[in-house]
Amino acid sequence: MIVLVYSENKNVGFELIAKAKDLSKDIIAVVIGEKNENIAKEYVTYGADKVIVVKTSLDSYKAEEYADIFKEIVSDVNADTILIGSDKNGKELASRLAGMLDAGCVIDAVKVYEKEGKLTAERVVYSGNAIAVEQFRQKPAIITIPSKVFDPLEQDDTRKGEIIKKDIEVKQSASKIINISETKSDGVNVEDAEIIVSCGRGFKNKDDIKYASELADVLKGKTVGCSRPIAADLKWLPDEHWIGLSGHKVKPQLYIAAGISGQIQHIAGMRDSGVVVAINKDPEALIFNSADYGIVGDLYSVLPKLTDALKKKMG
Repeated sequence: MIVLVYSENKNVGFELIAKAKDLSKDIIAVVIGEKNENIAKEYVTYGADKVIVVKTSLDSYKAEEYADIFKEIVSDVNADTILIGSDKNGKELASRLAGMLDAGCVIDAVKVYEKEGKLTAERVVYSGNAIAVEQFRQKPAIITIPSKVFDPLEQDDTRKGEIIKKDIEVKQSASKIINISETKSDGVNVEDAEIIVSCGRGFKNKDDIKYASELADVLKGKTVGCSRPIAADLKWLPDEHWIGLSGHKVKPQLYIAAGISGQIQHIAGMRDSGVVVAINKDPEALIFNSADYGIVGDLYSVLPKLTDALKKKMG
């Protein structure tokens, strides 16, 4: 089996390579643009056997042209499986490529394995209430995988691999990118955080989020997350903090959920956390079903006391 790997985010690329190694001994990673040649070298150290560096005149991502590029690469290397990072562009690329190749496509897979000789993928459906198990009946198989689903392999600077430069000229599509505007961000990246203190509808006022921030600072995490109502409904925090099925999926070592009821949409975004601590005054709150440790109590009492206790403990 030949597995082709691609992601705009190199860290997700490392994770995809690790999964690909479980499926095959022939891993080919793809990077677009000569300016990314250093990334190609990193891919080798993380387990890629070959890396194709595509030389092209394209100066920005556009699904039509990228799909044409991958159609040619898939044909050239006779790839059986294509793993693509499941961000916005990756999902669009995978879907378009599947249509061009008349191939099966699974979006947002959380497990990928072989069963009874067929490549099988699992994904969360119905807002996290069920798992769909899907098998591919023909090749190639195209799968997108979100970040943090798989752990990358240990980097090995002694690994050797082949880096191939490939010129691909593609016909420009009729669509044009008129303008690209970056979303204003406060610098928060919950997806990379090791410690997250998350707040939910149990907080009565926007200013009270300071209790979560103070605890996060003491824990050296300095990252505050939130459930959907805080970001989407009340607008107390920007979307960068939103954790859940429609927000960000996270995998911290420690996740503290304060005032969060534990609806399945939120659980789907933090289910892979290492240790989960739940704080809620309702002993029947669903969040306790997903927690390693639970504190039944009013967050307005628990959070300040917990922060003070940690300050003394940690000096």
